[in-house]
Amino acid sequence: MLRFAVTLFAVIMSSTCQKFGCLEGSTHKLKPSPEPNMRECTLYSKSSCCYADFTVQLARSPVIKISNSYWNRCGQLSKPCEDFMKKIECFYRCSPYAARWIHPSYTAAIRSVPLCQNFCDDWYEACKDDSTCVRNWLTDWERDRSGENHCNNECILYSEMYRNGTDMCQSMWGKSFKVSKSSCLCLQMSKKDTVAIKYLLSKSSKESSSSSSSSSSSSSSSSSSSSSSSSSEERACRKKLLKFEKLKGEEEEHTR
Repeated sequence: MLRFAVTLFAVIMSSTCQKFGCLEGSTHKLKPSPEPNMRECTLYSKSSCCYADFTVQLARSPVIKISNSYWNRCGQLSKPCEDFMKKIECFYRCSPYAARWIHPSYTAAIRSVPLCQNFCDDWYEACKDDSTCVRNWLTDWERDRSGENHCNNECILYSEMYRNGTDMCQSMWGKSFKVSKSSCLCLQMSKKDTVAIKYLLSKSSKESSSSSSSSSSSSSSSSSSSSSSSSSEERACRKKLLKFEKLKGEEEEHTR
């Protein structure tokens, strides 16, 4: 039954990419397509916005650099921290639905992707004893003529640079990510996203429809309707997530 959930994941990603396409970064495809030989980022192998050869850089551990950006300016990242960094890199480079949150002014970037609070807390916990010299990895590096990144300041612990998981998620990559108030309508960079993305896309569609008709309805009525719809989607999402986790647990039991 877990195979059905995985198949559903591929179907959702396929329909999503048809609607949103890929970001317009230097390593992105024009359109997503299967990449069965990915060395990393296999979560997106059924429909990927990156080529398999890109993932070779991420398959090595420790990761030294991706393109012209070094990850080890303050020493090699610990394995747990590196794993979270890979998840973020895979989402940006390879996810066929990253473009759902495309930056309105810069089509190679994302903005306000909703991350789950527990994902951010776990990420912070994994990296808190590692070191960094920049708060914003997009803008704070000093770049040389070849575009390689260098520290402007001394290296300090992540736990000194960021107050907590929320601060890190909403600062490390600028405004690329935000911490969601929902415990289900958010991403964790895992197969659980198969559930969330369905409702996030549905929510986006309803918000657009509501916005189009707002001129003919009162703001209080529109707000009430939006709140009710959001609560309904949250309940439905949680129910689906519980079912998904149950199926996953049963599958793991059968493989032992």
